[in-house]
Amino acid sequence: MSAGTEAFLAMLAAERGAAANTLAAYRRDLNQAEDAIGDLAAAPRDAVASLAGEWADLAPSSVARKASALRQFFGFAVDEGWRGDDPSGALPRPRARRPLPKVLGHDQITALFARAEEEAAGDDPKAVRLLALIELLYGSGLRASELVTLPIHAVPRDAPFLTVTGKGGTTRLVPVGGRALDALARWLALRPHSQSRYLFPSGEGKPLSRVRLFQLLKALAARAGLDPATISPHVLRHAFATHLLEGGADLRVLQTLLGHADISTTQIYTHVDAARLVALVNSRHPLATRSTSD
Repeated sequence: MSAGTEAFLAMLAAERGAAANTLAAYRRDLNQAEDAIGDLAAAPRDAVASLAGEWADLAPSSVARKASALRQFFGFAVDEGWRGDDPSGALPRPRARRPLPKVLGHDQITALFARAEEEAAGDDPKAVRLLALIELLYGSGLRASELVTLPIHAVPRDAPFLTVTGKGGTTRLVPVGGRALDALARWLALRPHSQSRYLFPSGEGKPLSRVRLFQLLKALAARAGLDPATISPHVLRHAFATHLLEGGADLRVLQTLLGHADISTTQIYTHVDAARLVALVNSRHPLATRSTSD
């Protein structure tokens, strides 16, 4: 990787507080572009345009992501005086349609929790830990990365809130329901006495990995008689948001709970509430009370 791209990534980390996963994605995309056309700070416009051919077999969403990374780099390069031109206009602009989130029905959630509660009826630490994990995924809408890296001191003492560090190092307060508090209390009583600072440590004291969390959920889904392909930590987060919106939650409140920087990200969930919105218009709009024969 060139010195220019390293400087760009350092800027993203220092000035914008980019998360580790975000930096890794930028690094990968910039590395691949440099492998194709050389040093990005010196690449001519026609070389930048040739990337469209390199990306021809990729999904529109992948092309859009890579092009966005390069546009930001070229803007940085111009600001730093490394380039006198900005070749971003030569990059493709695919119209990527954002996919709707997978959503679990209430009956699927009930089956999943029934199985987890049945398995955690005793004092098996792994079963109680799994119950606490899914309570926080579905009950508080945490991201997988936020959940597995929760420090032990994040557990609420005087108020039913978790202090969560999200993307870019931003923190927010997330409410914790009574069920989740009970599950957390049970887990803390069984949690191995460890020097680890994490609420859910692995055997080595490091945080439980996201991959392991994914595997645990898939296995639980199979034991609950559900298709494992339909279950993941992010799907439970989607279910949290969708079911809150169905229950009448305000979109701005939902944005805060999910830790979304932009309300447009939260608006993806409004599709699930279309029927309720139509019913609201039909019952509350002034024209709804007028006869069609008027």
